[in-house]
Amino acid sequence: MVEFGIQLGAPAAEEMADRHDYYRDLLSRAPDAFSSFWLSDHLMKEGYPTYEAWTALAYLAAEFPTYRVGNLVLGQGYRNPALLAKMAATLQALTGGRVILGIGAGWQADEFAAYGYPYPTGAVRVEQLGEAIDVLRAMWTQSPATFEGRHYQVRDAYCEPRPDPMIPILVGGRRPKLLRVVAAKADYWSWDGPIERYAPLLDELRAACGEVGRDPAAIRLHAAGEAWFPENPADVPTAGDASGTMASVTTAQDPQGLYANEIDWVLGPTPEDAIRQLRPMVDVGVEMFSIYFHDRASLDVFARFVIPAFR
Repeated sequence: MVEFGIQLGAPAAEEMADRHDYYRDLLSRAPDAFSSFWLSDHLMKEGYPTYEAWTALAYLAAEFPTYRVGNLVLGQGYRNPALLAKMAATLQALTGGRVILGIGAGWQADEFAAYGYPYPTGAVRVEQLGEAIDVLRAMWTQSPATFEGRHYQVRDAYCEPRPDPMIPILVGGRRPKLLRVVAAKADYWSWDGPIERYAPLLDELRAACGEVGRDPAAIRLHAAGEAWFPENPADVPTAGDASGTMASVTTAQDPQGLYANEIDWVLGPTPEDAIRQLRPMVDVGVEMFSIYFHDRASLDVFARFVIPAFR
């Protein structure tokens, strides 16, 4: 069965003063239709009000105990991986096993600089990501844990209680070196649609699995997008094709192109369009989607008309 989750992005300007109430309303509207919710990990967006992602995730996980929870995705450079392992194991215990740990190499250079984090090359950040995953797994499976890497080390570190069930690791990204990390170490791979963009990257991932001797079927597929069903379908901006896309993050924001989305995947402008856009993604094996909703009405329409088409 295909699963759908709610991406809790930044609400519209008129909702900012009551962001928490806005999130609570979204998560309360169709709990039987959605199985998970997700938050992105940004410390700042210039002066725009931004919640710290792990704190918000933990708080909302307690408020809404029927959802699985995760981040799309944590910037691995923002948190020591041994500490992150402890944080995730704690949340896994407190939620009864509802955590998916989403992590990536990080991309927003100005954010790293503003908070005083080093921002090495993309290749180094991918190496760090691979080691961070090794640290997470060591902390969760060894007692005590020891890991000696180029970037990270832990020595006789305890992470008790260790997670039970084990926490799945989702990696988001698209560059070849990062896809090799996914092939070797991830439980889930995540990237955005549409199928014209997703399918070639999936082919690269499967080729990388062959290189490391791993069955591609061992990696579950996740995709993220936005849904917008306005009263006037012409209000949805597109790039002039049928896939539902529009320009987003610029090259200046992410000069190495490691992680930033080049375009957003906008499902719509009608439920029938969304079903048509999702169908080929499901056909190639995507079994979990996280959807950011342009407004409350779009969530209601998606839950009522789109999700049943995949059940």
